[in-house]
Amino acid sequence: MSGAGPSLAVEGRRVFAGTGGRPFDAGLPAVAFLHGAGMDHSVWALQSRYLAHHGRAVLALDLPGHGRSEGPPLGSIEAIADWTTAVLAAAGVERAALVGHSMGAVAALACAARHPERVRALALLGCAAAMPVHPDLLAAAAANDHAAIDMVNAWGHGSSAHLGGHPLAGTWLTGHGNRLLERAGPGVLHADLAACDAWKGGQEAAAAASCPALLLVGTEDRMTPPKAGRALAALLPDCRVELLPGCGHMLMTERPEETLAALKGFL
Repeated sequence: MSGAGPSLAVEGRRVFAGTGGRPFDAGLPAVAFLHGAGMDHSVWALQSRYLAHHGRAVLALDLPGHGRSEGPPLGSIEAIADWTTAVLAAAGVERAALVGHSMGAVAALACAARHPERVRALALLGCAAAMPVHPDLLAAAAANDHAAIDMVNAWGHGSSAHLGGHPLAGTWLTGHGNRLLERAGPGVLHADLAACDAWKGGQEAAAAASCPALLLVGTEDRMTPPKAGRALAALLPDCRVELLPGCGHMLMTERPEETLAALKGFL
């Protein structure tokens, strides 16, 4: 994604942030994007670019150990939440809207609960109060077995994605997902999945998150099913839910235009 962000570092390690093709301006309303397990900032290409060209200061972050950010992957959801506020501070941002997917969504939720003064709004994609990971997936990821990538892509996409499904002709959603996860270094996917599996603070974080929230739910999401999404929404003090029909867990790539429309309406 074009538009490298400002020169950022947290604890001496370089942080990469895409800015959607526009120079970063901390004086504009800020939106920070947090990706899911084993992924990077590129999953937000459409949404971050649109917002950057419509009056927002965008930081589409690579978490530590992912994409072009230095350092080992962080070991807990709480650590990702605290790191996010450190990045905002390094960028000169006092408050931001956080847009997160899956692991990034629970990290955004934890950030709003732990640092409410830094978060003005939450958009949560593919999120639930608990994020348990199947033992077979954890074991495969620990062994750096490609079966872990295969499982994430099989379970993480809706039915149309398994037939191609990309809005751009000739592009293959699950194949793209394979290439994306294959770029992650050894142990990165396992560290992320283990952090999700270990996170037990969802109900408390939801109750403590006082800012407005949007929850986007795919009707074919098998990782965070609609029932789990609605249960989380009921815990959030100020939350609205939008369903994306026929969509799996990878909302921002399976239904990029619909995801953008929901974010535009909320942010």
